[in-house]
Amino acid sequence: MTAPLPSLFVPHGAPTFALRPGAAGAALSALAGRLPRPRAIVVVSAHWDTEAPTVGFAERPETIHDFWGFPEELYAIRYPATGCREAADEVAAAIAAAGLPVERDAGRGLDHGAWVPLRLMFPEAEVPVIPLSIQSTGGPRQAWTLGRALAPLAAHGFLVVASGNVTHNLRDYQLAWRDNGRTPDYVREFSDWVADRLATGDVESLLDYRRLARDGARAHPSDEHLLPLFVALGAGGEAAVAERFHAGIDDYVIAMDAYAFSRPQGGRP
Repeated sequence: MTAPLPSLFVPHGAPTFALRPGAAGAALSALAGRLPRPRAIVVVSAHWDTEAPTVGFAERPETIHDFWGFPEELYAIRYPATGCREAADEVAAAIAAAGLPVERDAGRGLDHGAWVPLRLMFPEAEVPVIPLSIQSTGGPRQAWTLGRALAPLAAHGFLVVASGNVTHNLRDYQLAWRDNGRTPDYVREFSDWVADRLATGDVESLLDYRRLARDGARAHPSDEHLLPLFVALGAGGEAAVAERFHAGIDDYVIAMDAYAFSRPQGGRP
């Protein structure tokens, strides 16, 4: 591989994104098609939250349907990913080398935050997948630090795919639906605020988004769906360059923005 792979922040939207991928799904598929084939994928989902960073070691991670009340056809979907113990060992070692605690889980499967976007990007499930948890109690800075620990793996053929959403206030979905499907102003405003901070490399403001961004706390009543963005940003290496390769809104209130983070030429992990 001639250059390190970028790290990615991708949306997973509602579970029905698997059935109606639309423009966001097309963007994920197109981006994956432009990348060299990774040796392994480290997938970080907002829906696997543990006290300490935990690496999945399952040989064949199961497809977890961690949602209720959706169309039956969703529950029939399987993503037949394989794991890779050697690659999982390298992920755990990279986290430990950064001075972070790390645990292992031999049975963890892929929740919908992982398998929905991966199925769109790698439909043949031909690349081994290593799940990695987030730590919502650690907040944005801990997530960014975890991403920095992963940054050296890009030079060894690992692709970090971190899955969440730029806005995620599901309580506002009902309000928007009752308001004839009108998207609240804060959804676009917060999405653009994040894009502007990433474009200028203003990491410190992003890490303090709840205080500095107008309606930041409304965009994310809790942090977990934005934490994967910070993991991807950190995994992009020092002075990572952000490319917003998709911007859009699904289900009135879910910003489906997607980013690739690359090192500048000669940049360090």
